[in-house]
Amino acid sequence: MNLGQRIRSGVKWLALGNMGSQIMQFLFGIALARLLVPADFGVIATVQVFTGFVGMLATGGMGQSLIRAKEADENQFNAVFTLQLLLGMLIYAAFYAYAPWIAAYFGDPLYEDLLRVSALSFLLRPFHFIRISWLNREMLFRKRAFAEVTTGALTGLSSVMMAWAGMGVWSLVFAGLLGALVNNALLARLTPLRLALRFDLGATRSHSAYGAKITINDFIGSMIGQVVTLILSKLAGPTLLGLFNKAESLSRLPNRLIGPAVGQTIFPAMSKVQDDLDLTKYLFYRTVTLLLVYTAPLFVGLWWMAEPFIAFVYGEKWLPAAEPLRILALAGFFINLGRPCSAVLAAQNRLFQEMIAQVVMLCVVATACFIGVRWGLTGVAWAALVAHAIGAAYFYVLVYRTLPTGVRDLVRAVAPAAALNVPLFLLLALIDGAIAPMKAGSPLLYLLLMAGGGGLAYAAAFLFLPVGALRSEAARWRQQLGAVFATARRGLP
Repeated sequence: MNLGQRIRSGVKWLALGNMGSQIMQFLFGIALARLLVPADFGVIATVQVFTGFVGMLATGGMGQSLIRAKEADENQFNAVFTLQLLLGMLIYAAFYAYAPWIAAYFGDPLYEDLLRVSALSFLLRPFHFIRISWLNREMLFRKRAFAEVTTGALTGLSSVMMAWAGMGVWSLVFAGLLGALVNNALLARLTPLRLALRFDLGATRSHSAYGAKITINDFIGSMIGQVVTLILSKLAGPTLLGLFNKAESLSRLPNRLIGPAVGQTIFPAMSKVQDDLDLTKYLFYRTVTLLLVYTAPLFVGLWWMAEPFIAFVYGEKWLPAAEPLRILALAGFFINLGRPCSAVLAAQNRLFQEMIAQVVMLCVVATACFIGVRWGLTGVAWAALVAHAIGAAYFYVLVYRTLPTGVRDLVRAVAPAAALNVPLFLLLALIDGAIAPMKAGSPLLYLLLMAGGGGLAYAAAFLFLPVGALRSEAARWRQQLGAVFATARRGLP
């Protein structure tokens, strides 16, 4: 199997795994949203800010270093695992000691127990990350997808059962720990790594330099994602934070369905061809094109259907999240550019330049959020959109300085998605105008007509319009659909 086939196979399996996981999270999330209150989600989001930040330190970025390395044997994996386990133990001890201070800062003693229990995950993470790094390096994404889907199903089911039993916010915490244990057990059977404590200063040092850059970038990136949560948690309270968190989570759903699969596949591929800048450039722009083609119709749909979708699926108490959802959906277009940019910079070891860009974006996000919070959730949503636009532009400038490319190449990469989605936007505008009264009277019928009409039109345009950059992709889909229909016809009496 050549590199192109391995990339396509990896994206397929990771996309299927992500899609399965996200669909389950979405369905279980509906149940949890009806069993819990927005404040419960706001509290857990605040806890995840602290555990998420420190989680960057727990991995040390050395998993990425193992993936990028031209050679990495079991001894190096065990050396990295040993260091990560020691870090995890120190981090847990620190959380246990400082949890009362954090609880006092937010004025709620519940945070103390939540942090101490949630921090147990740091003792489990090293087993997960080292095995995932091995699977990613070997591009064995089918096994990873199986573990993720199985873990997601068990985690979601257990969280709903605990919430139904009246456990409140603790249902989210305990279900996460249970899922981590199951995931580690599955990965242990799916990988041949025999984990053992091994102190190897040379191996640790060789991966820590690159890993430190990855860690700093991931840490700053996490701060960019969580600074809004911290500001809202302190200035607006858990209820508004829960509403915003729901809007942001739904708006990122299209990115999470496909983006991680592409990013986790394209980084190892770009690392293997890091000395071939022309091939790296092709992989970069092809990734941008396909990401936009597959996710843009979902963003367009969210723009038109946010309010009836929120009302019908989550209930009236979540309606204030509808307008922020529409705005944040627009940010998804910029995120689709930022992820491939990060893959290029990481593969080319341009992490210091990326670090500077992340710091600039962090300042922009924090400033914009402080300004936007005066206008409530909508103001914060517009602030996040502006920050993502600035960040995407900055990241592309770094790629521009790394690869032999120009703005025309970016325009050509974006053009296929624009050719398909501008007509889709206009079509949905016509359908919305014709059936607008159904939003309040028959929201389910409204959603079915909008999604069905728009989906069929987009699929037909993708498969049959003569868009040059999509010719091979559309032909592949037509062939696969033809095979499915032929099989179905043979099965008929």
